[in-house]
Amino acid sequence: MNAILRMLAWTLALALVALPVVAAVNGWMGAGHWPLRTLRVQGDLRRVDPALLRATVLPFAAKGFFAVRLGDAQAAVARLPWVERAEVRKRWPDVLEISIVEHRPFARWGKDRLLSQHGRLFPTQGAPVPNGLPLLDGPDSRVADVVALYNQSSELFSPSGIGVRAVTLDRRGSWSLSLSSGTQVVIGSSEARLRLARFARLLPQLLSQKQLPLTRADLRYTNGFALSWPDPRMTSNATPTRGAPPPQPSPATGAGQETQATI
Repeated sequence: MNAILRMLAWTLALALVALPVVAAVNGWMGAGHWPLRTLRVQGDLRRVDPALLRATVLPFAAKGFFAVRLGDAQAAVARLPWVERAEVRKRWPDVLEISIVEHRPFARWGKDRLLSQHGRLFPTQGAPVPNGLPLLDGPDSRVADVVALYNQSSELFSPSGIGVRAVTLDRRGSWSLSLSSGTQVVIGSSEARLRLARFARLLPQLLSQKQLPLTRADLRYTNGFALSWPDPRMTSNATPTRGAPPPQPSPATGAGQETQATI
């Protein structure tokens, strides 16, 4: 008798394991029987296109609660413009839930990429770029160095009421930047912060000496600068200060919000 009961128990256990597999194979648990009807999106979304997001997950949701491939759906959402990371889950009985963290842009990077506040580079992919972002550029491996010099130079010029619009590190390791006053600053490859600090300290005095805007400052001299001012005839008149001529130049998520829509 005990042997028969044990056999029945094993048979019932095997049936409970096998039935879902058989059901899935035969389509009993497909979209027609357990459809996903609700899309729930969580996150402080400002730039992710809701219509594009819905169109991306709809083919996965159409497979139904038991057949939906969450990993594939999550990978598809993560590839959307402005998505830094995403997580896709399902909630019984008919909810597909997506949590999204957007990239928060810190600066433009080169011609067609942006730098997030977390230091990650990502393509614009045709998405509108916010106005007022500084332009940074350099080798991808030097992102931290470029951001550091941008922050340092912004702090140095801030007392003069001048902002930093662009910072560039070329392939030869030479620095240059552009100021909100229109001045182009050539720094060179060595002692960048020291030379910038000296120039920023003297800039108010230099500007007070002329009524014309300073168009270019070359800081590659050992003990001074070469300054270019426009003259009334619209030509540049280079006025070097102390020092020997320089070498020739080479050619950082908000609070979560939830929206819900019917799939």
